Amino acid sequence: MTSVTDGLSRSVVVFSKNYLPLSRVNMKRAVTLLVTGKAEPLDWLSDQGYPVHSPSLVLLVPEQIRLTKANCDRVWKVPPVNRREVLRRDKHRCQYCGSPKRLTLDHVIPRSKGGNHRWDNVVTACQQCNSRKGDRTPEQAGMTLLTQPKAPMHPTVAFAEQFWRFPARPPGIIGDIRSC
Repeated sequence: MTSVTDGLSRSVVVFSKNYLPLSRVNMKRAVTLLVTGKAEPLDWLSDQGYPVHSPSLVLLVPEQIRLTKANCDRVWKVPPVNRREVLRRDKHRCQYCGSPKRLTLDHVIPRSKGGNHRWDNVVTACQQCNSRKGDRTPEQAGMTLLTQPKAPMHPTVAFAEQFWRFPARPPGIIGDIRSC
């Protein structure tokens, strides 16, 4: 038998009204959404879930719930190309040698050679690699990128890849469950 704290520490996947995965919430938040009518179980016929007991009621909280009243779907925009976002995308590692120290931003195709300040042309580089590359392309400098630069992944796809149980990646827009 599980303790009360073990039961409340479990998480439930929350889907939007349009069946798009939004986030994972703890059991307490899931119960609140269900009891207030802001969410409904996704599988009405299933006996699977987590039983939550009160003095007068036993509520079976499913593993997935769907919001009914709140419309949290928001348009997601690609974040601007700035130091913080590029470091986050590149996991705070130099994209030439993998070092986490003394990081700078580097334009793969230098701006002096027509390169733009866009997601597919800016990477994180340590000072040593950035100096070694200089005002040349990686090919001219004899350097290779560990990963090809690209725009950050849409949060729905990132969430789905982490928690989705089916092989297909669902398209969609993600919202923030805390504002509902």
